[in-house]
Amino acid sequence: MSADYALYGEIAVITFNNPPVNGLGLATRTAAVDGLRRAQEDPRVKAIVITGAGKAFSGGADIREFNSPKALTEPTLHTLIRTAEESAKPVVAAIHSVCMGGGLELSLGCHYRVTLPGAQVALPEVKLGLLPGAGGTQRLPRALGLETALDMIVSGNPVPSEKLPALFDEVFGADVDLVPAAVAFAAKIADVRPLPKVRDRQAAHADPAAFLQDARGRVAAAAGPFPAPLECVETVAAAVTMPFEAGLAFERERFMHLIGTPESKALRHAFFAEREAAKVPGVPADTPRRPIERAAVVGAGTMGGGIAMAFANAGIPVTVLESTQEALDRGLAAIRASYEGTVRKGRLTPEQLARRIALIGGTLRYEEIALADIVVEAVFEQADVKEAVFRQLDAVMKPGAILATNTSTLDVDRIAAVTRRPQDVVGTHFFSPAQVMKLLEIVRGRATGNDVLATVLALAKKLKKTGVVAGVCDGFIGNRMIEQYVRQAGFLLNEGCTPAQVDGAIERFGFAMGPFRMSDLAGNDIGWAIRKRRAVERPEITYSRTADLLCELGRFGQKTGAGWYDYRPGDRTAHPSAEVDAMIAAHVHGLGHAPRVIGDAEVVERLVYALVNEGARILEEGIALRASDIDMVYLTGYGFPLFRGGPMFYADTVGLPAVLAAIGRFAAGPHGEAWQPAPLLARLAAEGRGFNDR
Repeated sequence: MSADYALYGEIAVITFNNPPVNGLGLATRTAAVDGLRRAQEDPRVKAIVITGAGKAFSGGADIREFNSPKALTEPTLHTLIRTAEESAKPVVAAIHSVCMGGGLELSLGCHYRVTLPGAQVALPEVKLGLLPGAGGTQRLPRALGLETALDMIVSGNPVPSEKLPALFDEVFGADVDLVPAAVAFAAKIADVRPLPKVRDRQAAHADPAAFLQDARGRVAAAAGPFPAPLECVETVAAAVTMPFEAGLAFERERFMHLIGTPESKALRHAFFAEREAAKVPGVPADTPRRPIERAAVVGAGTMGGGIAMAFANAGIPVTVLESTQEALDRGLAAIRASYEGTVRKGRLTPEQLARRIALIGGTLRYEEIALADIVVEAVFEQADVKEAVFRQLDAVMKPGAILATNTSTLDVDRIAAVTRRPQDVVGTHFFSPAQVMKLLEIVRGRATGNDVLATVLALAKKLKKTGVVAGVCDGFIGNRMIEQYVRQAGFLLNEGCTPAQVDGAIERFGFAMGPFRMSDLAGNDIGWAIRKRRAVERPEITYSRTADLLCELGRFGQKTGAGWYDYRPGDRTAHPSAEVDAMIAAHVHGLGHAPRVIGDAEVVERLVYALVNEGARILEEGIALRASDIDMVYLTGYGFPLFRGGPMFYADTVGLPAVLAAIGRFAAGPHGEAWQPAPLLARLAAEGRGFNDR
């Protein structure tokens, strides 16, 4: 059973009991319908209350059932709602904590709604590329009016229950015990007839036609590649242009259309991928975690300052360690300036700024960070520099402190080996700007303790980041893959493309930023240092010389006002550079072959399939636990288009045989040495399977 049934005198109470959010899966729907029918047949019962156990009224439909037979197995959500709505005895929805999606749609089918303040009320289906499919687009406008309902449905954002007085028949006080109060309310209205139904109301608005026309324009401008927001407008419009049953049928038709779109499939993949990323085999959910009450960061540069802000934003006191007072003062000033900029934009209050600044301290002495529960090293990306830091941390940090390195490419096991506590060492690869970017790549060393891994995964959530676990290799998941992407971008320059052409093609595909703009933002000298190291460690890897030639000109990116593009003071707009174009043309001429015309399709395939091919190797080697983890890294850290679901999901969508065929074509062309197909890719393509079928 996923719903409990109890009698409180003449009132039957049906309580969803399907933790954590009382999702309305088949078992819960069945138990709820059985409860409603039982109450109908019991002459002692005069009214019915529906509520939820634990921390939610209901979070809505079970998304795992979408596109499965369970979604259409009776009783469906529509049947549950209709059973409540058609009840001859009044049905009261007693709402608390969370009332979203199908849970809100069910409450709209009840005759009455009562609530506690602070309940989060939403129809968030648009965030999964869908629209409310169980009457939400038809009943909510009738309950709240056209404008408020459309805003809730198109945004998907939750609204506190006390801000929706028109939705509720009573909002109790915060200190009220909900079930007894709802039972008393039900007893009070038990004999009232006729029973009120939201479906019988009109969707109120002074000029619905003008409002809807304006809404279409606004939503179209903001929706980007996603079809669901505009579909939401059209189905809400049906609440004023069609009879209720016709509007309900139209809503169902558009819901079924959206559920089959690639955009919705990609969003649902990302939804589940984010939740799967927190699950690590061999590290159960009840693994003990170390307390994180105080943090430290070694290094006050751009990355170190951003990491310190991430801790402060989460309410964790943090001390920043630097080697000189000048560097420390500069770093702390940059932190304050960043916060002040956020205040000027209205995203932070002066009071919040003061609280966060108060949580950030600075020091020049390792001894003053000794009592931190976690210390994150964020110094220059050079092995001997980082090892020297870890020797000092090992000497001063308290027992049980987590020693984390923010390295983006280096060997975490080698860093851990310089300490006497390798079990306490872990990689925490933040992405710049660290206070903003959602991804935290958590690198599990050979000796990293399970409790350390569990603690850092929980910390990622507290920092409002998506933690993805990676194994140790050069570049881990994200940067190991991005190297192949950037290599192909360079080879495209060798063959006649310009940086603007390459960036434009991949940005039209949906990336937030192309490879050359991305490199300018990160700093071209970082890649230069990595290539110099690779030249020693792996001389067989070839690169275009253009990136080195750029750095030899001192064009390191936005920080120097010149990189692949030109930049103007105070403006991050990338302007094509005549100097760079001339440099590339001279380089291509020196290679002895004529530039060729390369279309957007080839640019996109070479960049994206380079990611996919390397991702397949990473997956086969166990560096990534699952294909969806790779997708999360790219969706949250590298600007891969969300509506395409990540590189591995996108490859599955295209079909692995097609990806493999394209790689074969590229292997026969210039720079074919970079296109050896990954064995896993070849095997899955031959078997007719995808990466996410494993």
